[in-house]
Amino acid sequence: MSLLFTLAAFVLALGALVVVHEFGHYLIARLCGVKVLRFSIGFGLPLWKKRFGPDQTEWVIAAVPLGGYVKMLDEREGEVPQQELGRAFNRQSVWRRYAVVSAGPVANFLFAIALYWLLFMHGVQEARPIVDTPPPNTPAASAGFAPGETIRAINGEPVTSWQEVRWRMLQLALERQLVTVEVLNRSNQLSWRTLDLTPFDAEQLDGDTLALIGLKLYRPEIKPVIGQIVAGGVAERSGLLPGDHVLAAGGKHVASWNDLVQLVRSHAGRELHLSYQRGNERREVTLVPETVTQKGQGIGRIGAAARLDQRALDELVTVVRYGTATALTKAVQKTWDMSVFSLKMLGRMLVGQVSWKNLSGPVTIADYAGQSAQLGLASYLSFLALISISLGVLNLLPIPLLDGGHLMYYTVEIFKGSPVSDRIMEIGQKLGLTLLLVLMAFAFYNDINRLIAG
Repeated sequence: MSLLFTLAAFVLALGALVVVHEFGHYLIARLCGVKVLRFSIGFGLPLWKKRFGPDQTEWVIAAVPLGGYVKMLDEREGEVPQQELGRAFNRQSVWRRYAVVSAGPVANFLFAIALYWLLFMHGVQEARPIVDTPPPNTPAASAGFAPGETIRAINGEPVTSWQEVRWRMLQLALERQLVTVEVLNRSNQLSWRTLDLTPFDAEQLDGDTLALIGLKLYRPEIKPVIGQIVAGGVAERSGLLPGDHVLAAGGKHVASWNDLVQLVRSHAGRELHLSYQRGNERREVTLVPETVTQKGQGIGRIGAAARLDQRALDELVTVVRYGTATALTKAVQKTWDMSVFSLKMLGRMLVGQVSWKNLSGPVTIADYAGQSAQLGLASYLSFLALISISLGVLNLLPIPLLDGGHLMYYTVEIFKGSPVSDRIMEIGQKLGLTLLLVLMAFAFYNDINRLIAG
C-alpha cells in the first residue's frame, strides 16, 4: 500500500468528517438567526476561498487539514454594526448558543448512523463466527472451545458474524465479566462455554482482545497447490505453473500452503529447493525468493497464490443485511454502544484501569484509513462511521477549547443565571490548551511506538 494512497484516504476521511461537523454548527447557527462570517476546512493559509450565500459567508479550504471552524459574528471578536447586533452569537439566548455548539458533535453521530444504516441495508460480507483450536493456557482453552464450533450467542445476545463476536468480547473484557457463550458444533449440537474474563488488566486490552482470550477465527487447511502466478515474479521465472502441487521445500515436507509460505518467508534472498508434482510427474526446481519489507522486516516472496476451494470459502462467510426499519434501529444502537464504550474507555484511562497505549493519533488513524480503503468501500465507510463517533465523543468532553467546554460554561450559566466571567474563561482556555497538548503528545508517542514495533 503506497504512502500516497494512505494519505489520500486519510485526507478524504478527515475532510468529510470536518465538513459534517462544521456544517452542523453552520446549519443550526443559520436557523437560530446567527450570521456566519467564515466556514473553514483546515487551518492556516487559505488555498481556496469564495464568498457566497445570503450573508456572503467566506468559504475556505486551508493548508492544514487537521480540523476546521465556523466563525460567527461576535462582539467579543470585533466591532459589530448596530443593525446586526441581534445576529451576533454572544447576543443569543443560552439555549440557542447551546444548540449551535452541540450541533457539531450531533452531526457526527447522525453521520455515523446514516453510514451504518446504508451498510446494514446494503449488506456487509463478514466471516461467520466459527472458532479454531484455541491456544493452550488461554480462557478459551480452559472453557473447552473446539475447532469448527460456531458461536451463536454471547450472554444470551445472538451474534451472526466474527466482527460482532469481537465487539461483544471487547466490551465484556473491559467489564471483566464471566461470559456465557452458546455454540453449535459440527454435529449441530448446542452447548455452552463459560469464559472467565475477570483476570484481564489494562495492559492486556492494548492488544488483540480475541487473541488474548484464545478465540481464533477458523481457517481451513489449504493444500500447497499453486492457483495463481504473478507475472514476472520468481515463481513464473522458475517455470512454476498453476496446478503444481508442492511436496517439499528446503528439504522439509510441505503439508499445507502455510508451511510453504513460512519456508519462503524465511529464505529471503537465499536459495530454496522445491519438489513438486505436475500431473503424474515429480519435478525439482531451485529458486531464490525476492526480499520485500513487511513491518520493518525483510521476508521472502515468490509471487504465487494458493488454489482455493471457493465453495468451502463461501461456507465461512455470511452477509449481514437488514430491512430498512431494522437497519436504522441497528445503526442507532451501534452508534450508541460505540459512543458509550468510548466514554468508558476514556474514563478507565483516567483512573488507570485501561492503558494509555490505547490512545491513537493521526499517524495510526491515517494507517487505518489506508487499510480500510484498500479493503473496499464498505470497510472504508465503516471506518468513517467509527472515526465520526470518536470525533463526536471527543468534542463533547468538558474541556475548554472543545465544544464540550463551551457547553460546560453554558450549563453553569443556566444554573448561575449569568455568563461565566471572562477571567474564568481565560483560565479555562489555558488549562484546556495544556490538556489537549498533553493528549496530543501521548497520541503521537503511541503512534511512533507502533511504527517502531511494526
